[in-house]
Amino acid sequence: MSANADLQMRRVAAVPRGVSNATPAFAARAENAEIWDAEGRRYVDFAAGIAVLNVGHRHPKVIEAAKRQLDAFTHTAFQVMAYEPYIALAERLNALAPFSAPAQTIFFTTGGEAVENAVKIARRVTGRSAVIAFTGAFHGRSLMATALTGKTAPYKTGYGPLPAEVFHLPFPGAASGVSVAESLRALEFLFMADVEPARVAAIIIEPVQGEGGFHVAPTELLVALRAICDRHGILLIADEVQTGFARTGKLFAIEHSGVEPDILAVAKALGGGFPLSGVIARRDILDAIDPGGLGGTYGGSPVSCAAALAVLDIIEEEKLCARASAVGEKLSARIASFSGRNDLLPVSAPRGLGAMVAFDIFSARGEDTPDGAMAKTVTNRAFERGLVLLTCGTFGNTLRILVPLTASDEIVDEGLDLLEAALTVEEASA
Repeated sequence: MSANADLQMRRVAAVPRGVSNATPAFAARAENAEIWDAEGRRYVDFAAGIAVLNVGHRHPKVIEAAKRQLDAFTHTAFQVMAYEPYIALAERLNALAPFSAPAQTIFFTTGGEAVENAVKIARRVTGRSAVIAFTGAFHGRSLMATALTGKTAPYKTGYGPLPAEVFHLPFPGAASGVSVAESLRALEFLFMADVEPARVAAIIIEPVQGEGGFHVAPTELLVALRAICDRHGILLIADEVQTGFARTGKLFAIEHSGVEPDILAVAKALGGGFPLSGVIARRDILDAIDPGGLGGTYGGSPVSCAAALAVLDIIEEEKLCARASAVGEKLSARIASFSGRNDLLPVSAPRGLGAMVAFDIFSARGEDTPDGAMAKTVTNRAFERGLVLLTCGTFGNTLRILVPLTASDEIVDEGLDLLEAALTVEEASA
């Protein structure tokens, strides 16, 4: 029996199927944008741990920083005895955050935890209870984050009553057929029919929807939401869990719009592979929380904070925001060349920001009927050829590319060659 097959048998027996696996192989080692499985087979990584590894697997500076911290101490709990890496990282993020007023940062462990706390903070500060999110959104799998997520299966189905006073607006875009004006009109109807503005604590939005299919929030929408929030005393939360830390060509994706949020939820790429998340907000917002009202035993692990400081250094020193834009142009140009080719499956034009790029698989040429089954077939065929690639989107027909920003042009081109081969009509139907 192969090493991967043996590990799969052990996995099935020991780990519930509720946590799914995108690939049938098991990682043994990784470097930058490459992974080797338990049998020594090499893969080009176009997933980056779901946008976690913007600086690549095991960046030397991240590993060095983590090792230094490991030699000092691994845990005290910040609430018990504080430590400098937490404070230093908060200082760096406060200076970098897109706020015109002074900012503060608190750290947690997961993206879902950051979102939960962002909502908790908004409720406490405003004294209100309702939250508005968008269809197609993904904010996590904890109970409030699940309620905010704008997709039922598999996230909400069968989990019983979810937290109350969470409302959803249609996310505008070509895929949904909803205009910005229609989305804003739906908000007006919501205010008239279900929840008065004075009861709304926050509106939460991803500047680019992640699991929803890499749909970019129109600047027109973000500008309008900012004005509405200002008018009604509502806080605007930007969920930057997947979009943050240079992925879109800016440190934070919301910066593309010029709109200033009140609260940022961050995670994923911040820790460079170590578990870390946070909430960054204006100081006047976070200062309203009483001592003990926020925290968590492992929140802001000293090892993760040390790694994150290295991540911020790498983004600056290696100019990864500019690199993301260059990689995104390369990806988009190649994907655009796929459309119209009779030897390849029917695909959409590329979309996204920076190196957060995706495209759709359709069931027939000249139509826009989503084909989720074929998209999964393509990812399987790509994997067999040595490419790790993920699907997303409401119908599962979107292929998303999240290659590490530190990947060489040669690796990016190799991955695109493997993707193109997996898209061939004969290959995908084999």
